[in-house]
Order: sequence, then C-alpha cells, then structure tokens
Amino acid sequence: MPASEEMPDTLRRSDRHAQSLWSKAHDSAVDSYGEGERAHRTAFASLKHEYEKVGDHWERKAQSGPSDSGAAGKRGTGQTRGGVDANASKEHLMDLARRLDVKGRSSMNKSELIDALQKANTRETRKSR
Repeated sequence: MPASEEMPDTLRRSDRHAQSLWSKAHDSAVDSYGEGERAHRTAFASLKHEYEKVGDHWERKAQSGPSDSGAAGKRGTGQTRGGVDANASKEHLMDLARRLDVKGRSSMNKSELIDALQKANTRETRKSR
C-alpha cells in the first residue's frame, strides 16, 4: 500500500516536506522490509532527524540530527521519546512547553520537560482525532 494511504494524521497536519520525507522513507522501507511496523518505524526514524513532534503535528527542527538516544544508536537500542527532540536545549524545550501550556514547567528539569512534552503531544493528538 502506498505511503500516502498509510500516512498518520499527525503527518497529514504537517507541512508537505515532512509528508514527502516520511512517504519516501516509508516506500523505501516497504521495498526493503515489506509492509508493516518495521516500515513505519523506519519512516519515523528518518522523519525525526529533521522534524520534531509539537502537539498534534510535526515541525522542522532548527538543526537536523538524531532526536533521542533511540535515533542515535543502533536499531533497538536507546529510548525513543515519541518525537520530542530530547537533544534540544532546555530553553527550546521550555518554549515548546509554554506553547503547549504544560503546567509546572518552570520547576522541571530537562528530563521531566521531555516526559511532560511527550504527554502533551499525546494529549493534543488525541484531541485532534
């Protein structure tokens, strides 16, 4: 099935470049691995090098590169953070937390901000369905 038919809603609400990046990576992964979860994971891994999840959509990062230890390591190693750019500065994460109205953000350390942003993204995505 073509990527355009399997594209998640969060990507449908994102810019065309994000959609194209995910689609090309997905189609290539399907050619290599076949349909299924592995193709989706591969497409998201590619997307997360250039985009981060903000609420119910994906936004381009200021700098490309792995977004978390899961994206930086070998397949199956490290922890993924659901599209949150865990390698971003605490200041950037605070800005996103402000945009997503994360309560208690001013007293959070970086790890707590990442967890809170992941929950806020999930909540915003659920509301958009």
